[in-house]
Amino acid sequence: MARTDFGPPDYREMVPPIIKENYGDWKYHTVPRPGVLRHVSNSGAVLHSVRVASPRLVSSEWVRDICDIAEKYCDGYLRFTTRNNVEFLVADEEKLQPLLTELDDKDYLIGGVGLSISNVVHTQGWIHCKSAVTDASGITKSIMDEMTGYFTGKQKVPARLRIAVACCVNMCGACHCSDIAIVGIHRTVPRINNEMASRICEIPTTVASCPTGAIRPNPKLKSVEINPEKCMMCGNCTVVCPAIKIMDPVNDGVSIWVGGKVSNARTAPMFSRLAIPFIPNEPPRWTTVTDAVKNLVEVWAANARDGERMGEWIGRIGWERFFKLADLPFTDKHIDDFTHAKTTFRSTTQFKF
Repeated sequence: MARTDFGPPDYREMVPPIIKENYGDWKYHTVPRPGVLRHVSNSGAVLHSVRVASPRLVSSEWVRDICDIAEKYCDGYLRFTTRNNVEFLVADEEKLQPLLTELDDKDYLIGGVGLSISNVVHTQGWIHCKSAVTDASGITKSIMDEMTGYFTGKQKVPARLRIAVACCVNMCGACHCSDIAIVGIHRTVPRINNEMASRICEIPTTVASCPTGAIRPNPKLKSVEINPEKCMMCGNCTVVCPAIKIMDPVNDGVSIWVGGKVSNARTAPMFSRLAIPFIPNEPPRWTTVTDAVKNLVEVWAANARDGERMGEWIGRIGWERFFKLADLPFTDKHIDDFTHAKTTFRSTTQFKF
């Protein structure tokens, strides 16, 4: 195809020859061991993909290392998955075991395939995002250190489990549809430096950035003002106007949501729902958050049926039973007061709290 000076390259230029030759003609796949998929085509061709966790924010040395491994065993072919895994694409079956041995020797985590926890997907966090409430990569590291056995398959789980971390409520990650989601939440209204706003901020753009209409011009100060009753502390305004600050070390923290999934298997896709309203930031290891996630995983693993995702399990036993098993308090924060929430309200009288 003709090359252009913009946009991504055509994917067909970057796939292994075995995939080009069997494109659209794959018959089935199996999971011979945790972290390894064996793909078989109708022509009899076999391709192995070996999945390895990555921390998403990686060093140049790490990238060079995985490229060297791919050159050695995969003719240079690898890919990144949507949840920040690396997949080494092995066309020569004789190179599969040497690849696995080298990955183990270098302490790469092989797993995330089949009945396991997949790699935690996360947003930018403090390292990059202007409106970040928490350090998404720091929380992810802490959780993965605890969940390693579930990723590699050494600790068994009933079904797939996906965990996501979003550093603020704008949720660049897949938190709305993950089995367990950690979402950063601001709890204080943004603070405005009026003198700076009058000099460096475009007032119409700042006003238009607010999704709830909480911001209006302040002509006297040549700045803007915020209506606290309408503000939902999303931080959108801080992105377009550097004079507005929302980060608050004392009141910022995270909430934990459960029960989401994209999969259409067994039940329809589901959105995550609130389980823990607030946990304060505790860098560098976020002990309370990590313990809460570990508790949710262990309770689900001990009580769910084979093949039952987190949301499906909760739907079967009921939210009252879930809160009791997970030893979580039910508070007024769990009651959805959004304008259109009545479409999701439970209208039955069969509550057991």
